[in-house]
Amino acid sequence: MADSFLSDKSAKVFVAGHRGLVGSAIVRRLRHLGFANLVLRTHAELDLTRQSDVEAFFATEKPRFVILAAAKVGGIHANSTYPADFISINLQIQTNVIDSAYKHG
Repeated sequence: MADSFLSDKSAKVFVAGHRGLVGSAIVRRLRHLGFANLVLRTHAELDLTRQSDVEAFFATEKPRFVILAAAKVGGIHANSTYPADFISINLQIQTNVIDSAYKHG
């Protein structure tokens, strides 16, 4: 899979979480490698916790590759104060993205 990904620089690549620390580094690297068809959506444009929105996005955009770097994050205090909230939201995000990616090939 890695060879086909790196060899197809024109492929549509969805990077979920492109404005975060990890996601922004991934986008910079992909652009450096010559990927020109990156699909990027802010949280305001696409709420990854809403299954119907994610499903509609995948049906419309049909990305060939998906990189999942999106997550609800907080500082040490927030993480220790609301651990169940963070894990619940992050599980929703990953489940919605993986499920829709699978359904749409």
